[in-house]
This record gives sequence, C-alpha cells and structure tokens, in this order.
Amino acid sequence: MGMDGAEESFHEYVSGRVAGLSRIAYLLTGDPHLAEDLVQQALIRVAQRWEAIRDDPDPYVRRVIYTQHVSWWRRHRADAVPSDRLPERSTSDPAHQISLRLSMREALARLAPRQRAVLILRYYEDLTEAQTAEVLGIAVGTVKSQTRDALARLRVVAPELEGVAAQ
Repeated sequence: MGMDGAEESFHEYVSGRVAGLSRIAYLLTGDPHLAEDLVQQALIRVAQRWEAIRDDPDPYVRRVIYTQHVSWWRRHRADAVPSDRLPERSTSDPAHQISLRLSMREALARLAPRQRAVLILRYYEDLTEAQTAEVLGIAVGTVKSQTRDALARLRVVAPELEGVAAQ
C-alpha cells in the first residue's frame, strides 16, 4: 500500500526540515527532550492541515512551534527556576565559542517566551520585523518593543555577552 501525494509531500517536508525545526525548538526550550516533544506536537498539527498549507508550510509551522511553546510555558511557568549565576568566561580559553553558546542559551532561557521567540525569529532565522509579526500573529510595533525589551533584559542578565555579535 503506497502513500498518496499529500502524505508523500508531508514526509518529504518533515525529512528536509526536522533538523532545522529541532534546532529552533531547542533554542526555545533549552532542553533536547522538550524540543523533541515540541517538534512532534507541531508536526501533528501541521499534518492535520497539510492539504491547506502544503504549498508554503513554513510560516504555519513556525507559528505552531512558537505558539505551542508559549502555551507550554504558560501552563508550566511555576516549574521554571532560573539559575542564579553564570560561570566565568575566559576569552583565551580554546572552548570559548562553546562557552559563549552556553551563555547565550542560559540568557535566552531567562527571557519571557515571546521575547525569546522574537529574538530567535529575528536574529537566528533572520526574518524581518513584518515576517516575525506574521509568524507570531502580533503587530510589527509589538515585535519592535519585544525586541528592544529582550535585548535590554539580555544586557542585564548576561553582561558577558555584550559585543558577542561583533565577534
């Protein structure tokens, strides 16, 4: 029994995009197991609407991942416990880049889910403000204010990351 065209195109899409979607989910959650769950839940929703979105699924998939993450966070925010200190960093350490990545993940984890989503969409996925607003279903002005507030919060919680973009 073979796959029909829609099922086959969905499987091709998943095969080609699951690694990238998993990286995005990991950046959002900071936990590989939660990221895997987030991607699986998002793909279940995407599969249910595949016929309607198969010509351009990425905007819908992104929106599902980001909104699902915010929903999870709202339900489980009482479980979140931020760390109290970040480890010292040495620029001469050969593992400096790995250390910076860990610091960035820790800093992102300290942001509100929408702020984290805005930064990841804008700077990791390189979307415009308008594209980010469309993915999240918010106004462009909200993207701008969330970006400003998130960057200000990062400066407070992770001052060691100041100037990282220039490196």
